[in-house]
Amino acid sequence: MKILSNWMMGFVTLAVITFIGLQDPFVKETLRLKSFDLLAQYEEKELSPDIGIVTIDEASIEKYGQYPWNRDVLADIVYRLRAAEVGIIVMPILFSEPDRLGGDEMFMISLHQMGVVIAQVGTNQTHKNAVPRGVAKIGDPLPWLYEWNGMLGPIPDLGGTADGVGVINTAPEIDGVVRRLPLIMRVGEETYPAMAIETIRVATGNPSYQIKAGDAGVIAVRVPGYPTINTDAHARIWLRWNNTFQSVSASADDYSTLKGKTVVVGITAEGLGSIIGTPVGEQYDWALSASALQTVINGTAPKRYDISLFIELMISVLVGLIIVVLTRFTPYWAVGGMMILFYAGSAFGSYWLFTRHLVLADVSWIIITTTIVGMHSIFNRFILEFKQKMLIKKQFGTYLSPAMVMILQKNPELLKLGGETKKLSILFADIRGFTPISEQYKTDPQGLTSLINRFLTPMTDFIMSKDGTIDKYMGDCIMAFWNAPVNVSDHEMKAVESALGMVQRLKELNDELESEGLMPIKIGIGINTGEVVVGNMGSNNRFDYSILGDAANLASRLEGQSKGYGVTIILGEETASAVENELFSVELDSIAVKGKKDSVRIFTVLGNNEWVFKNTNWYFNQQQHEKFLQLYRGQSWMSAEKFANDLRDGWPDMADYYDIMLDRIAEYKENSPGEDWDGVYRATTK
Repeated sequence: MKILSNWMMGFVTLAVITFIGLQDPFVKETLRLKSFDLLAQYEEKELSPDIGIVTIDEASIEKYGQYPWNRDVLADIVYRLRAAEVGIIVMPILFSEPDRLGGDEMFMISLHQMGVVIAQVGTNQTHKNAVPRGVAKIGDPLPWLYEWNGMLGPIPDLGGTADGVGVINTAPEIDGVVRRLPLIMRVGEETYPAMAIETIRVATGNPSYQIKAGDAGVIAVRVPGYPTINTDAHARIWLRWNNTFQSVSASADDYSTLKGKTVVVGITAEGLGSIIGTPVGEQYDWALSASALQTVINGTAPKRYDISLFIELMISVLVGLIIVVLTRFTPYWAVGGMMILFYAGSAFGSYWLFTRHLVLADVSWIIITTTIVGMHSIFNRFILEFKQKMLIKKQFGTYLSPAMVMILQKNPELLKLGGETKKLSILFADIRGFTPISEQYKTDPQGLTSLINRFLTPMTDFIMSKDGTIDKYMGDCIMAFWNAPVNVSDHEMKAVESALGMVQRLKELNDELESEGLMPIKIGIGINTGEVVVGNMGSNNRFDYSILGDAANLASRLEGQSKGYGVTIILGEETASAVENELFSVELDSIAVKGKKDSVRIFTVLGNNEWVFKNTNWYFNQQQHEKFLQLYRGQSWMSAEKFANDLRDGWPDMADYYDIMLDRIAEYKENSPGEDWDGVYRATTK
C-alpha cells in the first residue's frame, strides 16, 4: 500500500499512459478524430464562388415524373446548363445499366465534348465497364493506394463519350464519418481518379495525372498545369466543410445564376438521396464531390504531418512530468491552476493552429494525460498527507451490503479470501439499446447519469425488498443474487418476483420518461439457479463479497439471449421448475449458449394467478405452444410454421417470440440442420 501511494507512482502512471498512446488504440484515434470534428464545426461558412448545385428535388420529381427518369431529361439538363455557360458539369450518378426508357442515345449525344464528368464506383462484387485513367508515376505508389477488387462503371456508350469518369466511393474513418478522401485508387495495376481530381483534369484538358511516392508512401498528386496536391501516404487529403453552395432545382427554367461555375448534379428528393456522415453532420453523398472539389480548387486541405503523433505524445509526456513534480512540491491550488492552464492552452493551441495554418493538432491525449496523471498524483498526495489506513468497517461498507457488514462485524474471521459452495438464484438485468438512449445526452453527460440513477434506484429498491443482494453495477447492468450472505427461503421465487416487479416499475418509469419527451427504456433479464462459490473474492489487500461459478455465467448469457427471443425475462430450467406451481412460465427453446457445449432448456415467465385470471386463453395457448415446440424439434417445418402464425396472432404477449421463431424456421427450411439435429439452438452471440 505504501508503494502504491508513493508520489513516484505518478511517473509509473505516466509511463503506462504513454505506452498506451504509442499503440494509438481505437479510443485514442476516435478522440483524435472527434477533436478534429470540433474544429471543422467552428469554421465560418462561406458561399462557394466556384461550385453550384443542380438539385433533383421534389419539384423536379413533380415536373419530370418518377425517378430514375428517361435519360433524355438528363440530356436536356446538360444542354440547358451548357447554354447557361457553366463550367464542368459533374454528375456523381452511376449509369451502370442501360436506360429502360430508351434515353441512352440522346444522353450519349449530350455528353460528347460537353465537359461532363460521370461516375463509377469501386466494389468487391464485380468488375464491369471500368474506365481507368493512367498516371505517370515517380516511385511506386500502387502498394499504398486504396484497392478495390473491381470497379463498376457506366455503360460503354456513356463511359466512352463522357469527358471524364470519376470514382465516388467514400472512405469513412473508424466511426463511419467521412473526413478524408483518396484522390487515386486502384484495381490491380490500373488506377482510377476520384471525382474531384477527375473534374480538375477535364477542366485543364490533360489526359492523365502524375503521382509521386517514396519509401513511406504517396507524397503528392498532380494534374499537369495545376498546383501540386500534397497527400498522406495513401493518396488521401483531409476535406474542408466550410463552404455552402448555391443551388438551383433541376425543374427550374433558368440556370443562368450558375454561369461560370462548376455544377454538381445532386439528388435531394426524399427517399432517393444517399446520406453520409461528415464532421459537420449528415450530408447528401454528392456533397462529398462538391466539398472535395472545393478543397482541391482552394488548395486549402487541412494538414496532418507524419510526425504529428510523436510530437503530441512527447508534449503529453512533458505535461505529465510537470504535473507529477508540481503535485509533490506545490499547494493544491497551484496544481489545479496548472491543470486548467494546460487544458485551456491545449484547446487554444489546437484552434489557433487550425484557423491560422490549417494544421490538425490532436490535444485530446494531452488532456487525458493531464487528467489521469493529475488525479492520480493528487490522490497519492492525499494518502501521504493523511498517513492513515481506512478502517475495515469503512473499507467494506463501501462495497458490501449492509447485511454483510453486520456479519463481518460479528465474525471478523470471515475477512479472508475464498468462500463456500452454495446454491443461489442469480439475476442479471441490462438496458437494451443503450447507445441510442445515450445519444440523447451527447451534450449532457450529467443528464445521462441522472437517467441511469432513475433506472437503477427503483430496480435496486425492489430487489432489496425481496431480500436480494446487489453484487455490482456494471454501467447500465445490475447483478444480484439471493440466498447469501444470509439464507433466503424460496430464493428462486423471490428472484423471479423481483424480475416481474422490475418490469412493472420500468413501465411506471417509462410513463414518466415519455411524458418528458425522452426515449423509453427496455431491459433484458436473465435468472438462473445453481451452485456457485460465494465469498470474498480479490487480493489480500482488497476484495469484494461476490460469486463465481458456471451458474452465474449462464445467468449472464440468458440475459443476453432475451432480445434474441423477443421476451424480457429468461429463466434457467432449475429456476423455472422451482416456481412453476405459483407462476406461469412458457418454455422457449433448448439452447447451447455461446462458450458452452451442453444445452439447457430456457423459459420465460408471464405472471401469477392474477395474470392468468385476466388471460383466460392461457391454457389453450400453452397447449398449442407445446405442440409447436414438438413440431419444431421434429423438423415439421410447415406445421410448426402454421402453429407459430396462429399463436402469434392470438397471443400478443408472445408475438415477438413467434416472429423470431418464424424467421428461424424459414432459415432452417432453406438450410436444413440435418437429420441428426437434436433440437438445440446453438447461439453464436452472448
